[in-house]
Amino acid sequence: MPFYVPTEGANAWRKFLAEPDKQWRDGYSAKSLAECWEDARGIPTEVGALLETIAPAPRLLFAFPEHKVALPGSSRGESQNDIFAFVRAGPSTVAVMIEGKVDESFDRQLTDWLRNASPGKIERLSYLASSLGLDAASIPGTIHYQLLHRTVSALIEADRYKADAAAMIVHSFSPTRKWFDAFAAFCGLLGIEAEPGRLYLAKTQTSKPLYLGWASGKPARPI
Repeated sequence: MPFYVPTEGANAWRKFLAEPDKQWRDGYSAKSLAECWEDARGIPTEVGALLETIAPAPRLLFAFPEHKVALPGSSRGESQNDIFAFVRAGPSTVAVMIEGKVDESFDRQLTDWLRNASPGKIERLSYLASSLGLDAASIPGTIHYQLLHRTVSALIEADRYKADAAAMIVHSFSPTRKWFDAFAAFCGLLGIEAEPGRLYLAKTQTSKPLYLGWASGKPARPI
């Protein structure tokens, strides 16, 4: 149901995980992300620094942990985004999807994801590609599906909430910026030469201005 209550600390986020016993652990992204955002009581400094590219002093209006967004062609229901943050940046509002990472990958590459693909998967990939101003057939098989989904989720919610822009930010707690190369390869499809700690405007045609960035948080506690 579309009713929400305030959290009472990071542990309140645990119940929204698909596999809480497996995912809620020190050194993993779910717990690291929850603790960081709760401690910040708003937008964490490293994420706010990126959003200042849009306007000074960005302000969090609301945020939903493990936010679900439906995609065409999915037989498994809605997919979960780590955080959906609705942000005020100057005169604009921005729908921001936050993808937390420590050592975890961006799930499967397209080559693997498309193996024995159903018509629904083909439909979904076509939708994701067109939403990003891309041709599905031209996307390399080494690109990770999760990055496509998370980015388009930001556009979907920007349209739904009538935000002025959309953004997908990877909030990494890896001291070695693990998997940044995969993120940078994805950004390259959108005309971006990505570097950590910066926010970029996609150069492809999208329904709203679309920003992508990599924020580096304090390294996660050891497992």
